[in-house]
Amino acid sequence: MTQQFYVAPEQVMKDRADFARKGIARGRSVVVLSCREGIALVAENPSPSLHKIGEIYDKIAFAAVGKYNEFESLRQAGVRYADVRGYSYDRVDVTGRGLASVYAQSLGAVFTAEQKPFEVELTVAEVGHDVGSDHLFRLTFDGSIADERRFVVMGGAAERVAEAVIDGWSAEASYREAIQLAARALREDRTETQLSLEVAVLDRNSETERGVRRAFRRITPDELNELLTGPI
Repeated sequence: MTQQFYVAPEQVMKDRADFARKGIARGRSVVVLSCREGIALVAENPSPSLHKIGEIYDKIAFAAVGKYNEFESLRQAGVRYADVRGYSYDRVDVTGRGLASVYAQSLGAVFTAEQKPFEVELTVAEVGHDVGSDHLFRLTFDGSIADERRFVVMGGAAERVAEAVIDGWSAEASYREAIQLAARALREDRTETQLSLEVAVLDRNSETERGVRRAFRRITPDELNELLTGPI
């Protein structure tokens, strides 16, 4: 009869956490930051079609770093959750906090019960009436959740990028200023001068100015080039 080797639960959890952190560290960084006009989401992403930033619901967006197939499955599950809850109850009942709680439960269950944890880190962003009412929920691979203020930086060099962001962040910044700040912070972590960026915004005034409910809007390459090259 073969005898199974015993591994302490603490060691199993540590090995899973180390595995997930290494996978996330290989991902290119994402910056999500509040500003006067709403929330800007800026990701370093060389792919024009495999998005790291996406819309979840009316005023809620999703940003992720890590393995694409894993965070894309979570994004799709979040869209389904939001649609069902909004249809069953009311659209105002779909909140960033509720969605983040669902993600935390899913990530925690995979981390503890499955052989391999998800190699992902997520941010659920919900735009409010002002910077103080914006919500940025950061979720890690083990289901841990944090309610961040001002901005969130995820990815391989999050600490260095965050240092560059915190020096220039302002609640009164425009979209142009916020996106330029994020681009500068991401560029400091790269050896090449040219960055391939994916950018989207949650427009704080979308409902009143454009007469629509949805706040999410992708920034086109031409618009992004104008934002980055024009004066602040």
